[in-house]
Amino acid sequence: MSPNTQARTGFGVELPVAFDPRWNRIPGITVNGTAIEIEPEKYFFRFETSTWLLCDWRIVSSELLPSEETFETAVEQLALDFVKTYGFSTSDAGLVLSTAWDVYDYLFRDEHLPALGLPHVTTDHLRMLREAATFMALNKVELDGHISNVGPCWFLSAVTSVVFDLSEEEANMLDRVGTWFKGDLRIESIKAHAALGVLGGRLVHGRHLLPGQSGGACVPYGASMETFGAELTGVRQEWLARAFDRGVT
Repeated sequence: MSPNTQARTGFGVELPVAFDPRWNRIPGITVNGTAIEIEPEKYFFRFETSTWLLCDWRIVSSELLPSEETFETAVEQLALDFVKTYGFSTSDAGLVLSTAWDVYDYLFRDEHLPALGLPHVTTDHLRMLREAATFMALNKVELDGHISNVGPCWFLSAVTSVVFDLSEEEANMLDRVGTWFKGDLRIESIKAHAALGVLGGRLVHGRHLLPGQSGGACVPYGASMETFGAELTGVRQEWLARAFDRGVT
């Protein structure tokens, strides 16, 4: 992977696998095999900050993923401590994308299909999730709960219906997969998301606060959910409509 970023004027990344060319339906995204380029002015609904906090995926996979929570230290604390130790700030959005690909390539593995209990979900659906979640990592919520960066991939079911020609039922089914990390899968998700760590960031779905396709993002521990929910209430309908309207005809 070779990130190459100029955050405000456009950025790109070369990933290990080719993304679906139908991502070119989304203004601001250009996919050419394994090469991805994003034009922020066209892609984002709101883009206020070009810095993110990351941890090196190689260190996450070698040190944090094999670790076990104990009676004294829950997995959330393990993730927090890890990010405090290894986290670094970057303005390289290409590195954010490549790190996110590593995270979601790990989390949405085909071997998880039997555990999901969703017989209609296929390996192709998991591929769609890996790709969409990679772009979702560019979204950002501040510690005070303010939504600073948001693009169409905030709204997973909307953007997957546009990109992959999914029915509403299928797109909503895909959205549900992303929230079904329970038990061992929940622990796995918390540790893996440390690589995208804003103080051990957690994946929060807006629909937990607002009903009906409210999307989600990695939100820092300690962030004000009251502020986050109030702001999302004010902009949700506009952003959701724009997400459905992003397809190139």
